[in-house]
Amino acid sequence: MAVAPPSYCFVAFPPRAKDGLVVFGKNSARPRDEVQEVVYFSAADHEPDSKVECTYISIDQVPRTHAIVLSRPAWLWGAEMGANEHGVCIANEAINAREPAAETEALLGMDLVRLGLERGTTAKEALDVIVALLEEHGQGGNYYEDAHACHSFQSAYLIVDREEAWVLETVGKYWAAEQITESITVQTMIDILRDKASGVCIDSESFLTTASVVSVLPQNRSSPCIHYFTGTPDPSRSIFKPFIFVDDVKLVPKAQSPCFGDDDPAKKEPRFQEKPDRRHELYKAHQWARAVIESDQEQGRKLRKTMLELEKQGLEAMEEILTSSDPLDPTEVGDLFYDCVDTEIKFFK
Repeated sequence: MAVAPPSYCFVAFPPRAKDGLVVFGKNSARPRDEVQEVVYFSAADHEPDSKVECTYISIDQVPRTHAIVLSRPAWLWGAEMGANEHGVCIANEAINAREPAAETEALLGMDLVRLGLERGTTAKEALDVIVALLEEHGQGGNYYEDAHACHSFQSAYLIVDREEAWVLETVGKYWAAEQITESITVQTMIDILRDKASGVCIDSESFLTTASVVSVLPQNRSSPCIHYFTGTPDPSRSIFKPFIFVDDVKLVPKAQSPCFGDDDPAKKEPRFQEKPDRRHELYKAHQWARAVIESDQEQGRKLRKTMLELEKQGLEAMEEILTSSDPLDPTEVGDLFYDCVDTEIKFFK
C-alpha cells in the first residue's frame, strides 16, 4: 500500500465565517476500497464497573455517555469524525513523527475521537478525556483492514464547540494542545510550518524542509500581497523575510545560487555526473548559524532569540502596511527583501 496521504481538517470562526457561524470540516483520506458508514448512538446510562469494547482493547466505561453521530470505517469501533448532542465536533488525522507509532494494540486515534464525543460536553472537556485516556492506555494498532502489514500512526485532533477550538497533537503517550482563539495569522502559519513533531517540518536522515514560504493575499486589492520566504533550510531555524511585488524590485544575488551556464551538470548529458556547489551567500551564512545552534546550546538559544526578534520586527512592519490607509510607496518596498537578506547575513557574521 502506498504511503498514506494526509487528511485535512479545518475550522473557521467569525468574522472569517459567515453569519456568526463556526464552520468545521474534514476530508477523510483512507484506502480507496474502504467503506465508511454514518451511525447514530443515543445517550445511555451504564452499569457501575462495566467495560466498553473499543476496536482492539476494552476500557472502563463511564456512568453516562452522550448521544453521538459518527462517520467511521465500517470495520472499527471509533470514528474518523463526528459530533455529539452538546455541539462538540472532533476529527483526527494521522501524523508522521520521529518516534515510530506502536504496532502493539491499544486505543486507536479513531477510538479516542468517539470516546471524546461520548464523554465531553465542551471541546475542552473532550480534550481532557482524550488526554487522560491516552496517558492511561496509549495508542497503537493497525489503522487499516490489512492482513499483510500493520499501518500504525500517531494522531492529531481538531476539537471544536460553539465557543472555541483546540488542536491536539500526540506521539505515543505524549501530547501538546493549543487553543485556537482567533483567526489564522501569518505568525500562526509560520508556527505550523516550524512544527517538527507533527511532521510538517521534515528533518529526517534523507529529507529536510529545504525552504518555506507564507503568503498573505488581501481581498482588498488596494493592499499589497506579501510573500514571506526563508531561502534557507529548516523553517524552525530560519527567518521569514517579506517580499512585495512592485515595478522596480531590487535583485538579491546573495540569495541566488551560482550560475554554471552550459557547464552545469544538469544541462549536460548524461546528466548529474557531478554535483557543483550551489550554495548562495545566505545559505552559507545560515549553515554557520545552524552549526552554532546544534553545537552550543546557550549560544544557539541566544542566536535563535535574536533571529525571532528580527523576524518579528519584519512582521510588525508588514502589518502596518496592510492596515495603513496610505497608498503603498514602491520606492520603500522595492528593496525590502534585499535589505532583509543583507541584514540577516550581517547578523550571522
